[in-house]
Amino acid sequence: MGMWKQLFIGFSLILVVLVLGDEGIKQKESNICYFPAIYNFGDSGSDTGSGSAAFGLSPLPYGETFFHKPAGRACDGRLVIDFLAEQLELPYLSGYLDSLGTNYGHGANFAVGGATIRKQSENASQYGITQFSLEVQIKQFDDFKSRASDLYKQAKTAFERSKLPVPEEFSKALYTLDIGNNDLYVGYQTLSPDQLRAAIPDMINQFVSAVRHLYKQGGRAFWIPNKSAIGCASVFQILHPNPPPGFLDRYGCVIEINDIAAEFNRQLKDRVIKLRAELPQASITYVDVYTAAYALVSSAKNEGFVDMNVICCGYHVNNVHIPCGAKGSINGSEVYGAPCANPSKYLSWDGVHSTEAANQVGC
Repeated sequence: MGMWKQLFIGFSLILVVLVLGDEGIKQKESNICYFPAIYNFGDSGSDTGSGSAAFGLSPLPYGETFFHKPAGRACDGRLVIDFLAEQLELPYLSGYLDSLGTNYGHGANFAVGGATIRKQSENASQYGITQFSLEVQIKQFDDFKSRASDLYKQAKTAFERSKLPVPEEFSKALYTLDIGNNDLYVGYQTLSPDQLRAAIPDMINQFVSAVRHLYKQGGRAFWIPNKSAIGCASVFQILHPNPPPGFLDRYGCVIEINDIAAEFNRQLKDRVIKLRAELPQASITYVDVYTAAYALVSSAKNEGFVDMNVICCGYHVNNVHIPCGAKGSINGSEVYGAPCANPSKYLSWDGVHSTEAANQVGC
């Protein structure tokens, strides 16, 4: 049984009573992991369509493995949030910004690729970040909740209501907040290590403020993954093709940025412990993604994966890099950033994001 599933079952034992009560247990006794909806806040690690609605759809081969077409995900297939929805027997989440073919009857996804906890002033095109910070996503949720509740009351048919969240279920939903990797990734490129460490308390404060706000809005079940071992992202092999001695660990991960991520996680965990006392009616689960991700990297070959530094999609030869799905010219010849033949054997999809296979390992 994967780490996510083990944690989720234990978490659900508490939440069934806390959120649903005795009546909920009777209604869903066959499925203890029951939540009527998920509301997600995050970045490209959990964006299921808002980024593509705002900035354009990433072309094939994105989405090829599971959806067999572009699906608004920075992956060849499903993300962890998709596997979580499957475990809850819920539909995949529609992106809040995606106006076509959406169904919000079982939640909504406010995550946008490139999003950060803190508002960023850096050049978006240079660093791949967006202005849909956590604060913006929380404001969008407030607007969504208010408008959706009004529309539900005004709906004249069951079909109209089926596309909208039941107002009473906002307090019974699962709230997931998976954001912060971009704060560390961009900060590592624009700040000194000491400056980035000094910025962590403010990141944590803003994150905690978001949780408090959602609690005031009725949220009671929170799922908070910590930051992954982002120094193990294959993109750092591109950014640092000739690393100095001591820059990488034995698995090829950037030691310094992983240490900073670990410090972020330490402070986040401390605040989560305090939040549990501060918000007595909430059940807050802190998920140690960092340890699970690093364990996967260290045992990749034993798990049947190729070297974690090898990128599945894109052209990366002799320091020439063409992104996944893009076309470029080399010595007058057109070159396509093609996918590998078997993404299920790779951890890294495009150098930054994981493959569906890697996302599924922990579920």
